[in-house]
Amino acid sequence: MIVESILYDKIDKNIDRNIKNIDEFIKEESSKNVQCNVCNHRCKIADNKYGFCLTRKNRHGTLYSCNFASISSQGIDPIEKKPLYHFLPGSLSYSLGGFGCNMRCLNCQNYIISQNLVKNRKAIEIFPEKAVENAISNNCQSISWTYNEPTMYLEYTLETALLSHKKGLKNIYVSNGYMSEKALELLIPKIDAFNIDLKSMNNEFYKDICQATLDPILDNLKVIYKNKKHLEITNLLISDFNDSNELITSLTEFIANELGKKVPIHFSRFFPHYKMEDVPPTEINKLMRAKEIAIESGLKYVYLGNVPSDQSTYCPNCNELLIERNNYNTINKRKIKDNKCVNCGEKLNIVF
Repeated sequence: MIVESILYDKIDKNIDRNIKNIDEFIKEESSKNVQCNVCNHRCKIADNKYGFCLTRKNRHGTLYSCNFASISSQGIDPIEKKPLYHFLPGSLSYSLGGFGCNMRCLNCQNYIISQNLVKNRKAIEIFPEKAVENAISNNCQSISWTYNEPTMYLEYTLETALLSHKKGLKNIYVSNGYMSEKALELLIPKIDAFNIDLKSMNNEFYKDICQATLDPILDNLKVIYKNKKHLEITNLLISDFNDSNELITSLTEFIANELGKKVPIHFSRFFPHYKMEDVPPTEINKLMRAKEIAIESGLKYVYLGNVPSDQSTYCPNCNELLIERNNYNTINKRKIKDNKCVNCGEKLNIVF
């Protein structure tokens, strides 16, 4: 099914989206091509062809979204699995994923859905109203857009976010951060929390491993932080590709100096996958060193993923245990009042 980028009239009559002219930035017509401006590839798409992400198609000079409400995966997850450790800790999040991506990561764990056309895979239709209903009926406090890059179904996530806010739900983007400036402008009012996968501080890594570029992601991170959206960052460390002390220091100092020392960082261990099966798993001591570097850079909340480690949250001032976790499950929340440590009064970066 191919659905126009303009959202449904029946919904537009009832909800003020402030995105009635979304098509104005999604397509720019020329004599032969249509330009897509949803992400930083800004593809110029020939007639009857798809863009880089495989989700937008030029049909006789009009750009169409091919994946509205076409879902590849859904689940009820602990919010910690996103990973978000400081946003609604201990809650459940209704998680949805679709098809396509604006990167071609050689190590992608979800390449079956991210590197495929919707028409080539089995999909289920979950329209925005049903997505909100599913979240509420399963006692979720949020809807997470995850599994593949959520910007690829921008219209769907915006429409669902508007409906979910009316029902008291929060909205979460688990993203590579490569959306365009204009797309992010639309998302900022609708998305409550972001986990951005900052893969490396080396532009050559992005070009060679992901077919993308670094600077737009750094700019988007600054915009998200400036707009006071909850932000957490994930960095997957890959042996001999992005795990040098110099690159880790550059990443942690960027967070400390350009974002904030209380922005949580999750260093995650790489395992061989997809087109990088010949690369060994990241040495655990490299992750431990990454944590040390982050702390030396002044970061207050540092976590390790895909390795046995303490996932609990401690007060950055007095080291009091604040949130006790076992893997992705929050066991106990204590000694926090009005988002401050009860023991010492330190202001915390945790959203309840």
